Amino acid sequence: MERFMELYQTVYGDLYRLAYYYMGNVQDAEDAVQDTVLSAYEHFGSLKEESSFRPWIFRILVNRCRRTLKRRRQREIPVEDVRTVQESEHTGPESQTEVLELLGILNEEERLIVSLTVFGGYKGREIARLLHRNQNTIRSKYWRALKKLEQEIMRGQKAETGKGKSRGKEVQG
Repeated sequence: MERFMELYQTVYGDLYRLAYYYMGNVQDAEDAVQDTVLSAYEHFGSLKEESSFRPWIFRILVNRCRRTLKRRRQREIPVEDVRTVQESEHTGPESQTEVLELLGILNEEERLIVSLTVFGGYKGREIARLLHRNQNTIRSKYWRALKKLEQEIMRGQKAETGKGKSRGKEVQG
């Protein structure tokens, strides 16, 4: 139990961030992490090498999140609007709502790949193994997702610039 807790403490923040940005809300993220930890603890004895703990527990989390999202789609439960996500002491950036909105434009697989890369620190080949996909497929999906995010950010900046210019004209005129 003690060794499991030591290893778990080293990954908790990354697990929670991945779950939060992948699931889109605090409650689902907390549930996914909690279920992951219980499952990992129950099967900790079957882990052959402690050095594999991080990828092993992330794989459990990803599978848990995917099952939850699949069940949600099957029941046709609407996904929580990202603007209503409550602030949590576990989340990092102040602009978490903006990050969620941006990630919301990605499909589920793209969101997972970006989240694993950014919040989990995984490389393309590790994600490919985790998702049972070709490494080149993961790489191209990652770059396409980044391009989508970049385009959305540029649209947002143009909209902000446009608003500022019109206000400036009103003030001057």
